[in-house]
Amino acid sequence: MAVLHPRRVAWEGARTFVTAANTDAYWWLSDRVGHHLGLMYQSRLYETRMRLRATAEADAIHAEAGAWRARLDELLDACPATASVLTRLISETASRLP
Repeated sequence: MAVLHPRRVAWEGARTFVTAANTDAYWWLSDRVGHHLGLMYQSRLYETRMRLRATAEADAIHAEAGAWRARLDELLDACPATASVLTRLISETASRLP
């Protein structure tokens, strides 16, 4: 069994979620996030997508990634068992990215 470092999982998740939010992979990820993490996270992903679509600035990508890292850090602190679910989501999402 692999050891999952929560901060690394949160960082990879943040990068992957923000990248996917601006691609067609968003639709699949949104469904999976809603199913596994809940409607609050699904709503936050939608908000990320809308903010990224509203601006072309690179700073927006960095700001969204930072916000997602904080969210996922909090989630993993509250429920460490979520690391395996997040790891699967990250891997499956990354395989769907262009």
